[in-house]
Amino acid sequence: MRQLLFTLTLFISAPLFAATEAPEELKLLSENPVAGMEQGNLSGLAWCGDALWAVSDREDGRVYRLNTDVSPWQAEAETFVAPPLPDNMRPWGMKMRGWITGLIRGGDLDFEGISCDSAGNRYLLSEAHAGVLKMPPAGEPEWLTLPKTFMRQARASGLLLHFNAMLEGIAIDPAGERMWLAAERERRGLLALYGKSNNWRCQGPCVLQSESGVVVAPKLGAGPVPKDYSDLSFYQEKLFTLERQAHQICRRELETGAVERCWSFAEAALTDARRYDSKYGMAEALWIDPEGAWLGLDTGAHTRADGEDRSIVWRFAAPKGGWEQAE
Repeated sequence: MRQLLFTLTLFISAPLFAATEAPEELKLLSENPVAGMEQGNLSGLAWCGDALWAVSDREDGRVYRLNTDVSPWQAEAETFVAPPLPDNMRPWGMKMRGWITGLIRGGDLDFEGISCDSAGNRYLLSEAHAGVLKMPPAGEPEWLTLPKTFMRQARASGLLLHFNAMLEGIAIDPAGERMWLAAERERRGLLALYGKSNNWRCQGPCVLQSESGVVVAPKLGAGPVPKDYSDLSFYQEKLFTLERQAHQICRRELETGAVERCWSFAEAALTDARRYDSKYGMAEALWIDPEGAWLGLDTGAHTRADGEDRSIVWRFAAPKGGWEQAE
């Protein structure tokens, strides 16, 4: 009976899905392989000051300034030493799995995102430790003190329950007083924190959104996979989510995370030459600006159909009418 009801639900819903308008395709302007990242695995991008910066989830003590004046782009390392981690209330079992994984593959801190404010502070998101490392222009890095309710509320909402499906994206407003974090998948969600200096809190609920569901990745030939977020970007009082499996970027409302409009990059990403032997998307990093979007690919150990095996940064043009266009 349960299977029958499920089948009937899909049948009834099919016309609704079929009538949904496909998102506008973004135009690819350039494709830029990145050399010089020792372990590869480009997992976060941010335009800070006069340069594009990147992080790798396999390297703990460095961020990369991307030299875009050469071809291929050259990643130039800036090294640092992170201080000891604060207690973030993760379960003991998850802490141990993160520690063991870091020993085996490298990258104990597992940096999955980078953002920056107008004062030049950079913020690195550690997935494995559910923490945010602040790197000021001058002075030593420090871990932000997140409120104790943060992890508790997230887990109560069904977020951050699964190893390697924790925090995957970070966005900071220019004033450095508002921060949004993205929970990756199973369930995916958006969280908001407010602060000044190192005094961060939840203003109302920490969790703006928590949702389950699946998506069929276009042209990948795989079955349904969990909906996900793989990065965030703040632009013009809107939040932009990178949705790797759906191959799209969506504009969302800051206070609720409600989707307003989406744009697809599937047409450019899934040409025969750019295909990878994987049922998962590779887009891991996002930065939005007035002229367009920077998208970073974490290709890991995969080689593309055309033989390219380096991390890649794509440049897409902003949609006609700009990112602010109405629904």
